[in-house]
Amino acid sequence: MKILYGIQGTGNGHLSRCHTLAKYLAKHDNLNMDYLISGREANGLFDMDVFGDYQWRQGLSFVTQRGRLRRRKTLLNNDWKQFWQDVKSLPVEKYDLVITDYEPVTAWAAKKRGIRCIGLGRQYAFQEPELFQRLSWWQKQLILSFAPCSDPVGMHWLASGNAIPPVVRQEENACAGLMQRVVVYLPFEDPGHIIDQLQPLDNYEFSVFHPQVKRESLGHIECYPPSRNEFAAHFSKASAILSNAGFETSCEALSQGKALAVKPLTGQFEQKWNARILQEQGLACVLKRLDTVLIDKWLTQRQPRRLYWPNVAEVLAQWIAAGATKPIAELSAGLWSEHKKTAI
Repeated sequence: MKILYGIQGTGNGHLSRCHTLAKYLAKHDNLNMDYLISGREANGLFDMDVFGDYQWRQGLSFVTQRGRLRRRKTLLNNDWKQFWQDVKSLPVEKYDLVITDYEPVTAWAAKKRGIRCIGLGRQYAFQEPELFQRLSWWQKQLILSFAPCSDPVGMHWLASGNAIPPVVRQEENACAGLMQRVVVYLPFEDPGHIIDQLQPLDNYEFSVFHPQVKRESLGHIECYPPSRNEFAAHFSKASAILSNAGFETSCEALSQGKALAVKPLTGQFEQKWNARILQEQGLACVLKRLDTVLIDKWLTQRQPRRLYWPNVAEVLAQWIAAGATKPIAELSAGLWSEHKKTAI
């Protein structure tokens, strides 16, 4: 079976999730996988070997400045003419199936040609009635139209409709980490402001990962450019994670029992809802702004939670290799039957 898998490259969460799933898909000899990445400049991609000779398109992306989504600049900076040319020219007819992790070029090309398209990722959970009814009119339109699909398979922290648990790396030796060690991943915030707010908290050791920093040691603050392996190593040793309210980082933190605080990207409704749901379920502390006092209070009063999910990547790969014929409701029910929730 020949499959085209489109991945939204704007945030590392999409790539990280697909990186994990791609390893399991590669184990099935009947699958011939092609990957397409969009939403990030090609020179900004890293650790991409698992995707083989992948394709790149410009796609659509969001413009952010100092922790805020800039809607006007997003509309003006995207090359809409090039986007529709890429949709029109993408030869999806030669594939048996298209999968999209909220990647719009592959999604729209499949829609235009009537090719079956599975939408696999966090954003598709917002189509579940329980979440969909909470959205505003324009939020509903964006969720349905940005990367449309014929078969939505959303991901959620807890059981909700037909959404499935998240794809996370299976850490056999996951531990709570050292109390004073904290990983900070806030790629949409100003790195100078991040460091200024962490500077007074010298009773902790911070590992700051950010696309705009170079490798640098600033006393109790260590700065690192993006690296999947480096990030995973620091992540495992930390006891607390401070991040934006993207889905994948929060899932990794919860699966390993790390205390979690999120600062949602202002103006990005998915992150707003992610943060609200995490707070409602007692899974994370939500910071409205990056502030030394607020960060210190969270670290002092932190209450880690741990969620246990099955190996979702392995099950998804088996489902896809079998033709993705099992109803999504059955797939979801089977995966959630193995879910556990505990306090650390």
